Amino acid sequence: MITRRTLAGLALALAFPHGSPHAWAQTAQPRAGGKLVWAVETEPTTLNPQLNGQDKTKLYLRNVYESLLARTADGGYVPWLATSHQVSGDGTAYTFTLRDDVTFSDGRRLDADAVVLNFTRLKDPAYSGGISVGPVARLAQARALDAHTVEFKLDRLYAPFLDFAASLEILSPGAYGSPQLKSGGPDIAGTGPFILVRYARGQEIRFVRNPAYRWVPATAGHQGPAYLEEVTYRFLPESSVRTGALTSGQVDVIEGVSGNDAGLFKGSTQFSYATALNTGTPYSLFWNTTYGPTQEPAVRRALNAAIDVDAVLKAVYRGQRTRAWGITSPIDPQFYDRSIEGSIAFDPQRANRLLDEAGWAARDAAGFRTKDGKRLSVEVVQAQATVRDQRDVLLQALQAQARQNAGIDLTIAYVDTGTYADRRASGRFGAIANSNTPTDAIDIENHYLPLDRGGALNYSRAAAPELLAWLQEAAGTLDPKARFDLYARLQRFAITDQAYALPLYEPEDQVAASTAVHGIGFRPFKQLPESAHDIWIEPRT
Repeated sequence: MITRRTLAGLALALAFPHGSPHAWAQTAQPRAGGKLVWAVETEPTTLNPQLNGQDKTKLYLRNVYESLLARTADGGYVPWLATSHQVSGDGTAYTFTLRDDVTFSDGRRLDADAVVLNFTRLKDPAYSGGISVGPVARLAQARALDAHTVEFKLDRLYAPFLDFAASLEILSPGAYGSPQLKSGGPDIAGTGPFILVRYARGQEIRFVRNPAYRWVPATAGHQGPAYLEEVTYRFLPESSVRTGALTSGQVDVIEGVSGNDAGLFKGSTQFSYATALNTGTPYSLFWNTTYGPTQEPAVRRALNAAIDVDAVLKAVYRGQRTRAWGITSPIDPQFYDRSIEGSIAFDPQRANRLLDEAGWAARDAAGFRTKDGKRLSVEVVQAQATVRDQRDVLLQALQAQARQNAGIDLTIAYVDTGTYADRRASGRFGAIANSNTPTDAIDIENHYLPLDRGGALNYSRAAAPELLAWLQEAAGTLDPKARFDLYARLQRFAITDQAYALPLYEPEDQVAASTAVHGIGFRPFKQLPESAHDIWIEPRT
């Protein structure tokens, strides 16, 4: 039997895979009250959690919006807004029984009709824009069996559906009539331990305690309302500014600690520090297989061989980031095949040989390779909204490596959200740099299904028939070993055989705080920062 003590222990073990658990050990009794100020790196493009594509904004949206089930450290599920769930023997029907005591912060009650509305609206592309295409496309019917029982029927077995259904953030029915629906905001109510009361663009986002909150999952540190009266997240995009704000006492907590600054907090008696790797797709360069020089497999393989990823990560992050190798995170043992580690070798001689053989043998006056009078130029498109964690510095280092080691002109374009969407849709780019955190292989589907079959994040625009066949077979079985084997085959094909992408590093969260702050932690399994529900502050003297 999994007890609350077991869950807490599992969560603690996961919360400090690189940091020091004792740094956040509780030394006094929790106390209610107080206001917390947390400096964050990323400002949201939307506050609607269902439409949000920025993993870093989940840090504060988690305070307001909750899901039917919570995850345990081993990837299991425990009740949250739902008290139980059942899956039919053929894997095509999912039934959730809801709590009968949950209210949204706008006063509306959580019931089966509210949950049905959340799921059915996602099927409307005018609202969702195609987010979570795979799971939503498989949903044939969502209906209320009674006031507190919801049934989802699929058009066929789809193994990742439970993860999607269990983790979807539930909005108040009143949200769907609000002009704030797509942008999010105070009118988009949730059930969480805090209520969003203020968003000042470019400055901060503020939450106050929800006094009615009583439905925390068993994975939480305590029952009942949050300890804090208020929590404010200040948008400070520069790492050095966040560090300075914490060390000078202007804020209580920061996230997104640079490799240069980690040493200030590790082992400190004044600050706590911990990190956790995220699930999902590592930060990778996805080479476009349908446009420009990267249409040639030889060019893609040469790019992967020309860049010394280990050296770049050491230089940029001072050894504080984990090298990536595959298509998903190593903390997801269900689907990560470790045999791929070490398979991408830094080999500039091979890179140059491949390019010579492919006809890119000539050089222009600047030293870049050419063919038929055209420069070997590959444009990396990076959405400005997701430039974080010194990724701009990282891309510049990759740019220098490509030029010095193989004569490749790797250019970088930072674009706004609208331009990014246009470039993706048109396919006019050389590469896109991206990472993402969804679990249960939903993110693998997003990146490797063909564009017209649900590959919402298929930046390489790969369409090899093997990809579709493997992904459909994996989604169509509940056998975990069979799914692992299929994803392992896809991983080897995509990364080492076809060089659709160059994995760079595993995204992670780094959190530093004053030692007066207690109760900070990471979510079990997904390992993103948990909500502020369990955080409390010792009295300031």
